[in-house]
Amino acid sequence: MSAPSTTDMNGAMGEQVDEQRPRYRPGDRADFDRLYRDSYHRILYTLVAILRDQQSAEDCAQETFAKAFRSWHRWTPEAPAEAWLHRIALNTAFSHQRAEQRRNQHAQRVVGNPLPDVDPLSLTDMIVALRQLPAQDAALIVMRHLHGYSNRELAVVLGLPESTVSSRLAAAKRRLEEELRTDDLVTEAG
Repeated sequence: MSAPSTTDMNGAMGEQVDEQRPRYRPGDRADFDRLYRDSYHRILYTLVAILRDQQSAEDCAQETFAKAFRSWHRWTPEAPAEAWLHRIALNTAFSHQRAEQRRNQHAQRVVGNPLPDVDPLSLTDMIVALRQLPAQDAALIVMRHLHGYSNRELAVVLGLPESTVSSRLAAAKRRLEEELRTDDLVTEAG
């Protein structure tokens, strides 16, 4: 029996590849269009989990792809293209959150505390529990368990050692489990 192919995503000899991963060429417009079509919804779902607001997530998704397109010629295939996009999306979302916090702090100084928004995305217990977590925890859980990223890929996306990703993911899962238990207790008491 022969060994599986050892070509990477761009056809170079090296590590064994995941044959399901599409091949992209940096700077190629058609490949970027294909990347956009293949990954837009996963990027959007990640952003919804982080930002907890559909409109803000759509705005950040659009900004993510605009930034990625401007940098597409500099992308290097050592990291999966979608992992690269997720890194841009996370940075965009965190910048958006910081800007939103600054706007809210300014608004609070001017008019006092605003009323809480009603969130139309509260569809399941899991989404509700994810929304109670810090944004970085929610992003880790969504990318690992919804999008199927490995810890190694998450390490590339986040620019962290793989061991740090593992420990942060374990802590995020514990917090999610606590939120789910808390939600069950509140539901049973209500």
